[in-house]
Amino acid sequence: MSKKLKVTQVKSIIDRPKDQKRTIEALGLGRPRKVKVHNDTPQIRGMVNKVQHLVTVEEIEE
Repeated sequence: MSKKLKVTQVKSIIDRPKDQKRTIEALGLGRPRKVKVHNDTPQIRGMVNKVQHLVTVEEIEE
């Protein structure tokens, strides 16, 4: 079974540094309460770690 990460944006990116805005966009998010499911890879984990104060993460088994 592969693991997936359900990433939900909980805070706005207004008045955030450009690198955080670009990371949120690369995750497929962009506005609060938007949800995206990604494969659990080190790259995605690193991106989520960078913006952990703006998102919540749930692990999903598929």
